[in-house]
Amino acid sequence: MNNKEEAVFSISVIIPTYNPNRDRLNKTLVALKAQTLALTQWELIIVDNNSTPPVKADLSWHPDAIILREPMQGLTYARLRGFNAAKNSLLVMVDDDNLLDENYLQNATTIFGNQAGLGAIGGKSLPEFEITPPSWLKEFYGSLALRDMGHETHIQSWQNNYPQYGPIGAGMAIRKEALASYMKKAQSQQNMITDRTGTSLASGGDNDIVLELLRSGWLVGYFPQLVLHHIIPKERMEVAYLAKLLNNTNHSWIKLLHSHGINPWKKIPGWTVPLRKVKGWFVHNAFAGKVNYIKWRGYCGTTDALARLEP
Repeated sequence: MNNKEEAVFSISVIIPTYNPNRDRLNKTLVALKAQTLALTQWELIIVDNNSTPPVKADLSWHPDAIILREPMQGLTYARLRGFNAAKNSLLVMVDDDNLLDENYLQNATTIFGNQAGLGAIGGKSLPEFEITPPSWLKEFYGSLALRDMGHETHIQSWQNNYPQYGPIGAGMAIRKEALASYMKKAQSQQNMITDRTGTSLASGGDNDIVLELLRSGWLVGYFPQLVLHHIIPKERMEVAYLAKLLNNTNHSWIKLLHSHGINPWKKIPGWTVPLRKVKGWFVHNAFAGKVNYIKWRGYCGTTDALARLEP
């Protein structure tokens, strides 16, 4: 690992997107336009992951902005397209519904400048609801990529498990040289976590990056001065969506941990899955209300994954 610091960091902001909501994407771009970091110190890369129709956006306000197209479906492939195209030493991943606070990019450059061993960092992802949310939604903030872990900084190294304060994909800032191991893994296509593809709500691509960085000797951290607001529309507060989300993400979480050799659960016989799900229906009181039902669907995703584990 090369810890040599640069006098001035430049950033590549990467926005992977698939059939984006035009209003939300525009709000994301407006927030980027308001960044206090000079436009000359960062480039903007939008990766259109095979949208229909192709993504269009007014980028005339930025002197170094481009829309690229990645035909291979999947969030991971879109991110890789952005990583390979990026010209700068720091990368910031921004979802097409993320509103970065105006000092986000400036704060990221400062943090990396002060911490030579940091490979990836993140901060607070706060909700911006399009309608008033139901009171029970807080149970699933983590699944919706929302988090506020307080006002203290936390830095972690590899500890043979997933780091409590590891950054999430929304707003994750990465030192490009720290991606070497992950990019090598991507080229080999071995144990790749492809993340969301089409209508699938699977995830884990960002967690895969974090684990690869940690195993390579880099540090990851949570920095509360990095703040973004995540737009949560009405449809993401519906029971059917959240049930599918928890089911898909729990399934991919097991797959991710297993691929890194840190899965604490054992493989289960496939024939037991229906029985476990029926038992789980009663254990989780899935009939008792929305929260219970959604959690049961998450349990079902975990059960399916454990039955399909490779040796």
